[in-house]
Parts: sequence; C-alpha cells; structure tokens
Amino acid sequence: MPTLNLTLVLFVGLLLVLVFVLFMAGLAYVTHRHPRLEKPLTVAFGGGALLVAVVAVLVAVVALTR
Repeated sequence: MPTLNLTLVLFVGLLLVLVFVLFMAGLAYVTHRHPRLEKPLTVAFGGGALLVAVVAVLVAVVALTR
C-alpha cells in the first residue's frame, strides 16, 4: 500500500474515532440534562454501538465493491 493511501486511511480512522467520541459525549450530555430520558451511559453506549454498526456496514459495502 503506498504511503499516501496509508496516511489517508489512518487520517479517516482518526476522524471516525473523534466523531464516535463526540457522538457518545453528546448523547450523554443530552440525557444528563434530561434525566427522564434514560441513564446517560446506557444511551451513550447504545448510540455508540449504533454508530459502530453503521460504520461497519459502510466499510463492508466499500470492501465488497472493490
């Protein structure tokens, strides 16, 4: 794999991790501000699992189309 492609893959991976952390923190904040919705960590981990599943499906689709 050329160096440019490897750098791009690592950069996209880093961005996905940052988006994942921000998404979970946002869910935890919203549920903390409105506690009747659900416990903050439960919602954050549920949303994180959903985000991981979506990313996994996208990666699988890209891998199958190559």
